[in-house]
Amino acid sequence: MLSFRIGKHETPGQLQQVEIPDPEQGEIQIEIHACALNFADLLMTEGRYQDTPPLPFTPGLECAGIITKLGSDISNFEIGDRVAVFCGQDGLAEYGVFDAAQAVHLPDAVSFDDAAASLIAYGTSLLALQHQARLKAGETLLVTGAAGGVGLTAVEIGKRLGATVIAQARGADKLAVAKAAGADHLIDATDDLRQRVKDLGGADVVYDAVGGDTWTAAFRATNPGGRLIPIGFAGGEVPQIPANHLLVKNLTVIGFYLGGLVKLRPEVGQDTFSTLMTWLAEGQITPHISHRLPLSETARGLELIRTRAATGKVVIQPRAAHPG
Repeated sequence: MLSFRIGKHETPGQLQQVEIPDPEQGEIQIEIHACALNFADLLMTEGRYQDTPPLPFTPGLECAGIITKLGSDISNFEIGDRVAVFCGQDGLAEYGVFDAAQAVHLPDAVSFDDAAASLIAYGTSLLALQHQARLKAGETLLVTGAAGGVGLTAVEIGKRLGATVIAQARGADKLAVAKAAGADHLIDATDDLRQRVKDLGGADVVYDAVGGDTWTAAFRATNPGGRLIPIGFAGGEVPQIPANHLLVKNLTVIGFYLGGLVKLRPEVGQDTFSTLMTWLAEGQITPHISHRLPLSETARGLELIRTRAATGKVVIQPRAAHPG
């Protein structure tokens, strides 16, 4: 089978022919039809992600496909089942073997692309905003990097939870995407974020995917008693948090990492991912996929994320690499 392998950090990955692995106890083998790229995949290729696997490895944190083999002690899946998997790695290949506990059944009405594009982005936003920050109806949510993979879902989930959503993104096209996802107020990344947010009454919850100066401005525009979630650092600079400001304004900064929480409380992950598949089937959420590429163009997909040329998600379709 073909797999997108990373042999050295800071160098482009390459497609390689490797043997199809067999599942062991508690595992399932999947013919992968879709794998969504994430900023974390890019960080992994550079050796800068907190959960970077040992070299060599195949990235790809979330995928969807059809079960082709079962390991022992599998009772809730059968060969031929359509599933989505929060896999952590190995999704960028034609086949993969994954822990069955990280898989959920995929309703017939949900495409492989939509399923793969939903687990991390929507799962992150739902758990971060509802479970961690306890966002309430009527509060104001500020989302930075609002046209990105997780940012768009935060806008959508924030509206579902009844918040007023302020979306920050760069350029009219990306802001239009955020508006279509439900944003109430739009702020261009070139504007004075702190002042614009304060003019709108300040933020009760901040969902920041950018870091750096953007975090600092959002932090200063947060209302007393507010909660801030540093989701990622797409801007390249990890925020530094002034503890004295936390004290004076009674602010709470909430650490959240989807992979860590799912390992700590796997039942929460299962419930969340199953809920997302139901929402997809019912049309309650709609992932925004800006690019669909074959496995052979994975490096291009990662570059789209690096340069922020993508809006929403980039989906790799391993079966499209060899249609025959």
